[in-house]
Amino acid sequence: MPINPPISTLTSKHLSQIQAHIITTHKPHTLNLLLGFLTHSTNPKNALILYNQMLGKPTSHNHFTFTHALKACSLVHTLFNKGLEIHSYVLKSGHNCDVFIQNCLIHLYVFGSDISAATRVFDSILNPDVISWTSIVSGLSKCGYQEEAIFKLTLMNVQPNSNTLVSGLSACSSLRAVKYGKSIHGYIVRTLSEANVILDNAILEFYVKNGSLETAKYLFVKMPRRDVVSWTSMVGGLAERGFSEEAITVFQEMVAKGEAKPNVATMVTVLSACSSLGSLSFGKWVHSYLSTDHNVSRDGHLGNALVNMYAKCGDMDTALEVFNILRCKDIISWSTLISGMAMNGHSLCALRFFSLMVVTGVQPDSVAFVGVLSACSHGGMVDQGLMFFRAMYDVYGFVPQMEHYACMVDMYGRAGLLKETECFIRKMPIAADGVVWGAFLNACKVHGNDEMFHRIRQGVLNSRGISTGTLALLSNTYASSNNWDDANKVRDEMRCMRLKTMAGCSRVEIDVPA
Repeated sequence: MPINPPISTLTSKHLSQIQAHIITTHKPHTLNLLLGFLTHSTNPKNALILYNQMLGKPTSHNHFTFTHALKACSLVHTLFNKGLEIHSYVLKSGHNCDVFIQNCLIHLYVFGSDISAATRVFDSILNPDVISWTSIVSGLSKCGYQEEAIFKLTLMNVQPNSNTLVSGLSACSSLRAVKYGKSIHGYIVRTLSEANVILDNAILEFYVKNGSLETAKYLFVKMPRRDVVSWTSMVGGLAERGFSEEAITVFQEMVAKGEAKPNVATMVTVLSACSSLGSLSFGKWVHSYLSTDHNVSRDGHLGNALVNMYAKCGDMDTALEVFNILRCKDIISWSTLISGMAMNGHSLCALRFFSLMVVTGVQPDSVAFVGVLSACSHGGMVDQGLMFFRAMYDVYGFVPQMEHYACMVDMYGRAGLLKETECFIRKMPIAADGVVWGAFLNACKVHGNDEMFHRIRQGVLNSRGISTGTLALLSNTYASSNNWDDANKVRDEMRCMRLKTMAGCSRVEIDVPA
C-alpha cells in the first residue's frame, strides 16, 4: 500500500488504508515510517491513533513503534497518561530491556516532571549509552536536582557528548559550583576540538552567572562564532553586575557588527541597563532602534520594559505614550506605570491609574499596592493610604508584607505623625525589619524628635536586615546630638560586620545641540 509519509492529519480514508495494510502485511517498517512523520508533525496526537491501530496485530509493530509513540507523548502534556499506558504495555510485552525504549521513557518522565520514575528507568538500564546519561543528567538539572545531576555526570562510564556537557554546565551555573564548572570547561578544552556555539554559550553563561566577568569577556571575544544567545548573555551579565554602561556598549557593538539580530530578551536586558543607569539618551536610542524593526512586538515584556525605562529615567510623558499604545496591558504594565508616577511626584495620577486599572478588570497584585501606597506616602495622602492598606486585605485578600508596612511607616513619618508611626510599628503582626526602622529613624531625624529617637534606637540596632545606610544614618544622628561615643560604637559595629558606606555618585546627561 503506498502511504505518503508527510501526512499531518489522519482522515477516515487514511485509517481504512492503514487497516488494510495491517491485514495484508507482516512488516511494520512502512507504518513505523508514517508513525515517525506523524510524531514530528504539527499534531502528534495523530501518531497515537496510528499506534493504537498497529497494536491490533502482533506482526504490525516492533520496538521502534514504541519509541515513536513515546516521543509523541513527550511532545504534548495532555498525552502524558497515554505514555504511562505505553510503558505498562512495554513491560507486559517484554520490550522493557530495549535501551532505545528506555531512553524514550526517561525523556517522557522528565517531560512529566516525574524525576523519581525517570531515575528508576535509568537505574534499570544494564549498559546506559550516552543518550541515557545525557537524558538523566539533563532531567535532574531541569527538575531542580542540580547536585544529583553533577554527581551523575561524575559517574559516567562513557564519553559525554556536547549535550551532556551543556546540561552539566547548566547545573553548575544554577548551583554556582565553580570548581565543577571549571573542571567541565577543562575537559572540553582537552577533548573537544570542534566549535560548538551551544556549548560555548553554556560555558559563557557559567562564568557570567558566577560573576567571573573578566573570564567571560575573554571567552566572548575568543568565540569563533557568536549568536544572539552569546550577545544576550554578555549584555545581561554586565547589566546584572552593575556594569550598565558597559552592557549598553556591548549592545551597540552587537548592532554595529551585525553578527546576530537582537531578540526580545536582548532588548529587555539592555533597557533594564538603561533604567539602572538612568540614561534617557541611551534608552531613547534603543527605542529608536526598536522602531526600525517592524517584526518585533512592543507588547508583553518589551513594552513593559520600555515603560519602566522611561519611568526610571523620569520621562513620564513618554512612559505614558508607550503605555497607551500597548494593546495588551497586564498587571506588570499597570504596576510599572503606577510606581513610575509615584516615584516622579505624580501621586494623584498614580491613584487615578490604580482606579482605572481596577475598572478595566485587571486585579491589583502586591506590587501594585506598593506603588499606590508609595504614591500616598510621597503625596502626603494619609487617609487615602490607610484606605488602600485596609482594602488590600479586606477587599483583595492580600496579607501585607514587609514592603507594605515600610510604605505605611514612611507615609506616617513624612506627614510628621511620629506617635502614630510608633504605634503602627508596635501593632505590626511581624517583627519590623531594618527597612521599617530605617524609615522611622529618618522621620525622627527630619522632624527633630530626639526623644523618640532615643526610644526606638534599640529597635533599630536589634532589627534584622538592617542596611549600611540605616546604620550610617543612626551614627550621624548620634553625632548631630554630640553623642560621639554612641556614634563611634555604631561605626565600630559596621567595621566588625565589614559594612562600608558606598561613595555616592551622580550622572548628568547634557543635551548638546546639533
